[in-house]
Amino acid sequence: MNGTHESLKHQSVRKVFFQYFFPSLLGMMLMSVNILIDGVFVGNGVGPEGLAGVNLAMPVFSLIFSVALWIGIGGGTVYSIYIGREEMAKARSVFSLAVSSSLVLLLAVGVTGYFNVNVIANLLGANADTLSHTVEYLRILFLLGWLIAVQQLLSIFVRNDGSPTLSMIALGVTALANIGLNYYMIFILKLGVFGAALATVLASFIGLLVLLLHFFKKQSNLRKPSFQWSWHMLGSIFSIGFPSFLTEAGALVFVAGYNLAIAGLLGTEGVAAFSVVNYLHGFMFLSFFGIESALQPMISYYHGANEKGRIKESVKIGEKASLTLGGLLLIIGLFAAPMLVSLFGLESEEIRKLSVQGIQLFFFGYLFLGFNFVYMTYFQSIGKIRPSIIIILLRSFIFILVLLWVLPKFLGIAGVWLALPLAEMLVAILLFFFTRKHVISKHDKHGLLRSRPGSGMINL
Repeated sequence: MNGTHESLKHQSVRKVFFQYFFPSLLGMMLMSVNILIDGVFVGNGVGPEGLAGVNLAMPVFSLIFSVALWIGIGGGTVYSIYIGREEMAKARSVFSLAVSSSLVLLLAVGVTGYFNVNVIANLLGANADTLSHTVEYLRILFLLGWLIAVQQLLSIFVRNDGSPTLSMIALGVTALANIGLNYYMIFILKLGVFGAALATVLASFIGLLVLLLHFFKKQSNLRKPSFQWSWHMLGSIFSIGFPSFLTEAGALVFVAGYNLAIAGLLGTEGVAAFSVVNYLHGFMFLSFFGIESALQPMISYYHGANEKGRIKESVKIGEKASLTLGGLLLIIGLFAAPMLVSLFGLESEEIRKLSVQGIQLFFFGYLFLGFNFVYMTYFQSIGKIRPSIIIILLRSFIFILVLLWVLPKFLGIAGVWLALPLAEMLVAILLFFFTRKHVISKHDKHGLLRSRPGSGMINL
């Protein structure tokens, strides 16, 4: 057991949270810079059609990322539970299973997508203006996107193995490499959208090399290879990680739903405006993963060590952090929207106005999004999969799709921008009144979102 695992056991929960939170937050925000930088460089170097084309390809980026989170968070949770029980060999086997299974899945996605790239681009809503750009971006994602996923997978395990700072450094190096490579590919080599996609995957490869340094540390549990095949263990990884997959799949539905709703109202100009909002949302959204990335190793470890009081304290701290972060992001959106839009170099005044309006309405969702994430992470980290899935289905599929269909009929484009904030608010209200008191007061009861025995596979 390394020094960070000892601190989980003996230090105050607040101190441990911030030891994980700040590196996780900075790391996630640096990673989200990769998405934002693509938009800034494409907007300035290619134009609004290129920006819209890349945005149409984002659901595939979300799919690749979702595989990494599915297996990474699931594997990281099981890994930390075994560490809490001081079963080191089993923990290492979890890592081996996670890496091998993710590579198999990513290979299947890449091969299928690469040979059907034009069909997929059309399904995502590409038109005559955006098709070539969308296809260029998708080809690179299907061919080399596995590098993005493997980097994220390793980042999760390195963090769970007690090196959140190295995980943050790797993501920072990735972001810096992406900035330099984007500039070189788009403005020097004139490779356009193809260059932006290539820069993203090459930067991920550089970050992957940084993460490999963890395996040379003497205190690393991961440096000793161990592989014990177990269908039950593999099932636990996939079962516990499934809410994370659904979260990213929900992001795919979110992007596709918004693109279709806005395209129906305003055409290519509307999609370009949403591209700006979505790039910024990618940056802001991943910052909330910093809270999840801090809570997941803590709660999983405390669950394995049967520290129920520390779990409840972790949830309370997560609530406060999420509300503080959400309020800060809302203030930024309300007062800095014109400045944020100007980063994308858009010439059309109409697109700029739409983007500013979108940011100022859309960012109200951040007041509630982090709160919902805390409870999704709590249930997932203790192996209660069903309530976690219910939260995701409500916020990412049911509420948002219904609102995207209904609100524009009455409010026009404002209804589109408000769909996500209202969906997040409805879920937060349900959690606050029907679930929170049971989680905080009694660790083993879950109120409305009760999880029956057998809903997870955490009895390892």
